[in-house]
Amino acid sequence: MFQQPAKRNFTRRSALAGIGASGAVLAGYAGRALAAETSAVIDESGPAACVARYSTVGELKASPALRDGTLVDTAGFHAPGDGGGALYRVRNLDEDTRPNGADVIALDNGLAAVLVEGEAVNYKMFGAVGDGRHDDGVEIKLAHQYAGKHRIPIVNPSGEFWIKRTHNIPITTNVHWGQTTFHIDERYNSKRHAHFAVLNDQPSQTLALDEETKAALLERIKPGVQIIPELAAYAGHLISVVDANDRIGIRAGARYSKAGWAREELFYVEEEGRMVGDIAWEFKDFTSATAIPCNDNYLVIEGGGFYVSGDTPEDGSRGYHMLGISVERSRTIIRQQWVGLEPGKRDVSLEPRGGFYRFDRVYDVILENIRAMPWEKTRPKPAESVEHGTYGISGARMLNCTFRNLTAEAGPVAWGVFGTNLNKNFRVENCRLNRIDVHFHCWNLYVSNCTLGFKGITVTGGGDLFVENTVRHGNSFISFRQDYGAKWDGRIRLRGCTLKPGGNHTVSVLACRPGNFNHQYPVGFGRSVTIEDLVIDYSAAPKSTSACWLMDVAPFSKTDDGARLFFAHRVEFRNIRVEGRARGVRLIRVPDPYGYELPNEFVYDGSRMKPNCAVICDGVQLEALTPRTADDAQEVHLLLGGKTAVGYADSQALCPKIRFSDCENVSLYLGNCIAGALLERCTVNMVTAPGLKGELVFSDCRFQPDVIEAPAVFYTVESTLGTRFTNCTIHAPIVAGKSDPEMVNRTGFLEINGAVRHYHLNTALGNEVVNHIRSQGMEFSPDFIAKLRSHHALQAPGASS
Repeated sequence: MFQQPAKRNFTRRSALAGIGASGAVLAGYAGRALAAETSAVIDESGPAACVARYSTVGELKASPALRDGTLVDTAGFHAPGDGGGALYRVRNLDEDTRPNGADVIALDNGLAAVLVEGEAVNYKMFGAVGDGRHDDGVEIKLAHQYAGKHRIPIVNPSGEFWIKRTHNIPITTNVHWGQTTFHIDERYNSKRHAHFAVLNDQPSQTLALDEETKAALLERIKPGVQIIPELAAYAGHLISVVDANDRIGIRAGARYSKAGWAREELFYVEEEGRMVGDIAWEFKDFTSATAIPCNDNYLVIEGGGFYVSGDTPEDGSRGYHMLGISVERSRTIIRQQWVGLEPGKRDVSLEPRGGFYRFDRVYDVILENIRAMPWEKTRPKPAESVEHGTYGISGARMLNCTFRNLTAEAGPVAWGVFGTNLNKNFRVENCRLNRIDVHFHCWNLYVSNCTLGFKGITVTGGGDLFVENTVRHGNSFISFRQDYGAKWDGRIRLRGCTLKPGGNHTVSVLACRPGNFNHQYPVGFGRSVTIEDLVIDYSAAPKSTSACWLMDVAPFSKTDDGARLFFAHRVEFRNIRVEGRARGVRLIRVPDPYGYELPNEFVYDGSRMKPNCAVICDGVQLEALTPRTADDAQEVHLLLGGKTAVGYADSQALCPKIRFSDCENVSLYLGNCIAGALLERCTVNMVTAPGLKGELVFSDCRFQPDVIEAPAVFYTVESTLGTRFTNCTIHAPIVAGKSDPEMVNRTGFLEINGAVRHYHLNTALGNEVVNHIRSQGMEFSPDFIAKLRSHHALQAPGASS
């Protein structure tokens, strides 16, 4: 202990040097905050001041020699060198100087020592103990309040702190936690407040919706609009418009409320009223409009590790509890953090978490270089399971938020790390996660260079859904949430991805299976769908014999209350292969094309057809199917329609042009529908098209049916607009695993030395058929050869060409 306060000339440099290790960190802090507080206290242009030095705050408090205006610094808070050394000014007590034992310290002589740090502060300066028993959150909260008041950063590069009952620690300035470790006791988790809250330091504004303003906004806020001049005054604001009387997104399921969501839009306003954030809805009315100011600088929180206890909250309250960091400030960056359980502890909480990281009404937020946690839910013992979904990252009303280089993985017991609503322009990059989820209204989701575990991607919404160079472990790459109608109102594109199924279960790359339920908004399966350069890797389940579907859609196109589903106007499957097993993939089953609603009309008048949809399958490794019979509608790669003729709702129902290129073993069922199909450079197993209104075109194809039971006719290829064969080869059918050249006469469109039906140009017979015919002592008649060379459908089947 110092015998007597030392006195020295005071300068800014000597003040920083005098506070030891903490001062060195602050001096070296690259992003130093403003020094206004220090300059307000110390006028460096005036006469030199004296600084009294003390070893600890305790010694400072006991000193009788201090007077109003004296500058003092300490070598530590509780002990010299503990990192809590700081600079103070002694003041008389008044209404503005109320001791709190941290930045305002009551002295024994009736005065107070007031902290005057103007570069940055740390938690030790405010008396944080870090002994595992004390609630350091009290002092941490005081530190952040001080930092916010004086607009300086928190710089706490190391140390361990325990947070218990303290919540809503305000973060309004930059934070550098470095290797600091926080221990969070989850027995004190709150339903209302996280432990840390990144706060917007500007209040939201309610827009006055007079009749003129409302009319202008109703006219402007609709899909496709990019600029709203009436909102130019709100540049730099996040705008939320709501019609609480128009309920949409009704969630299916007996346990859920049927109140749904208010129709709501979220967008950011730039200069001249330019909008950021596509508009999805049209409105009939607004009940409220809010302008949320977005800061014109970025708040950065970096570093730190968090150990959580995994306990159930002790207050007995049921439902979602907060724990980590809530963010209500736009332009916030959180990075370089680690979140996990205390050593030796496990997650036993019976109540769901609302996200260690939670985002609410924010624009342009980044979470990067984070190790997060998905929490346990479906434990083996039902009594130990969590009733609701429980999340590591959650939020609502988020625009332009990016998640980069995150890791949050676990086994099948864990629930999804993500759980969000109203999430627009959602970006996930270079992450390894067990789940990406948006319950209600995702608009534009971009996933790139990620690995996704057991829970996968579960979303509803619209806009762009683009997934690139991403690996998914599981039986479905994207599952559109059934409880919200499994809808995606926009473009869907998977490119360069890998799906790794596990177990002998049915696999679907895109699972779009809504229930027959009125969700109070349009439901459908994308406006366009592209899956290209996809690998389905069965190395984890090489013995799987279950089907793999590229798209799995509902068997109906209208709900019972008459609502029509929409269907993509373009579906493309390109360069898709299977590894780890021999079986390939199947495409899609659409048994009810008659009630869908597409944006364009089709034309069919008995003479020509103009489709309103294109389905393209190019270079896809199809499963080698062996149907029981030729008209087996179950064992096919693509099915459209059915065995019974059904009337179309109108000319906006589904009428596709289907094209297969460079595919093997194609099995196609087109029953009582309006469609066209072109197959080029394919091998064709089965084509069954009863009652087809449209056309069938085969170019450079090889026909070889492979069935279990021999039918009367293998191929049903009659079409109202003509069936054409160009440069095709007919091989011996395979029945019950054996090639039978005699069965060529049952193809349905030719008989050896007999009738040839439909259009033919350079049709050939396989060598096994030719050799078999000649081995029977037969020769091909010139008339038959001429018909294979060239035959017109207007000719009688038996007539010579």
